[in-house]
Amino acid sequence: MNEWELEAEIASYYERGGERERLSRNARGRLEFARMQDLLRRVLPGDGLDVLDVGGATGVHASWLAADGHKVTLVDPVPSQVEVAAQIPGVDAVVGDARDLPCGDAAFDAVLLMGPLYHLTEREQRVRAVAEARRCARPGGIVAAVTINRAAAWNDWLLFMAHGIDRHITAEDSLQVLRDGQLRFHDQEMFTTAHLSHPSETASEFADAGLAAQQYAVQGFPGYLPELEALIDDEDARAHLMEGLRVIEREPSLIGASNHLLTVAAVPE
Repeated sequence: MNEWELEAEIASYYERGGERERLSRNARGRLEFARMQDLLRRVLPGDGLDVLDVGGATGVHASWLAADGHKVTLVDPVPSQVEVAAQIPGVDAVVGDARDLPCGDAAFDAVLLMGPLYHLTEREQRVRAVAEARRCARPGGIVAAVTINRAAAWNDWLLFMAHGIDRHITAEDSLQVLRDGQLRFHDQEMFTTAHLSHPSETASEFADAGLAAQQYAVQGFPGYLPELEALIDDEDARAHLMEGLRVIEREPSLIGASNHLLTVAAVPE
């Protein structure tokens, strides 16, 4: 029996089904999706892999990974999301928790934590999730995790204020999230309870799980450009944007300016 339960407000947020369209409904989502595909295709250790997609929701990433020829197992704590993901060809989907994965040791070539870490608000639980991912990964495989960077909520607050949008979070509340990473003041239409990480914090959590990590900025600072819609949907501008993001994706002075961060570690052989 799994001892862990998803916090009620997090479960409620995902039961709404918003994750099905989040990466396609606007320019920021489409950039995140395109960059995640680009990054993962470069860091995955080969073709035809056994991939574990932890916290994979309705299978947005599992779908293209399976289409690329990988055998994908998706684990998610929300049953309604698992039901949707189970309909994707080439994807096995089961209910489970990142802190106690229903998988055998060394069973996968790649274990992806594309969302769980930012909903585990206690450091000990994040380390446990990374350690579980390592347990399930084969020697020579990888563990990859996405986190939301510390400044993301403050940047969003500034953008909302600039456009006259009230998301029921005060200026001081946004600064508090910037200071401690604990997103508790939120509009459920926008997001839910989360921990926003400093890049060094995530690297340290990987180290505590016995993994030496490399980190990649996903959207980079261009992800906050108000004109992003025009860039991402223009073929030439998009190609230039993507190439530039590859150039700066590991630049230490810029890595914290991205909305999301991808942390990747090879499992020792």
